[in-house]
Amino acid sequence: MNSNQDQPKPQKIKITGEISLKLVGCVYYGDPFHSNEEWSVKNEIGVLWGRFYKLYGELGDVLQKGVVGDVAYELHLQPEDYHETGKFYVYVGIEVENLDEMPIEMFCKVLPTTKYAVFTFKGEDMFSGGEYIWNEWLSRSKYDESYPFMILAYHKNRYKGMENPESEVDFLVPIKNKPD
Repeated sequence: MNSNQDQPKPQKIKITGEISLKLVGCVYYGDPFHSNEEWSVKNEIGVLWGRFYKLYGELGDVLQKGVVGDVAYELHLQPEDYHETGKFYVYVGIEVENLDEMPIEMFCKVLPTTKYAVFTFKGEDMFSGGEYIWNEWLSRSKYDESYPFMILAYHKNRYKGMENPESEVDFLVPIKNKPD
């Protein structure tokens, strides 16, 4: 396969140890791009983030007690019928230490323990990073996907908005070693 020179390349790639994430947030199921076919605050993902931040503003006192770090997460989970329907789950939220005091208006998600390949992309094409990951890196690496999801991680000190060329976003892909 020839590499596409116009394809955005990550600033860095790292492999984590095995971790599990406990998230509290909001969920959407469907085709998030049906109303706006690009990465935009106007598509269903942008609307979902708006709902999450509204609830966070109202319930922040409860959530702040157990928040881990200054990172917001966007999880894309493909169900078994994704290729037939084009619909998937989008979950946005924050990591928490435990789920004991989760606000009833929000949903929890406990992700399985796994290693992640973390790809840091920067600038205007940062949301096109998946093309490099799935079309180039994964097939050439010694890893397979361990679960049918990926996560976008927005670090408070590195993500400065969709239009800011200095913004960075991390793609986290759950991985396992390829069989010998």
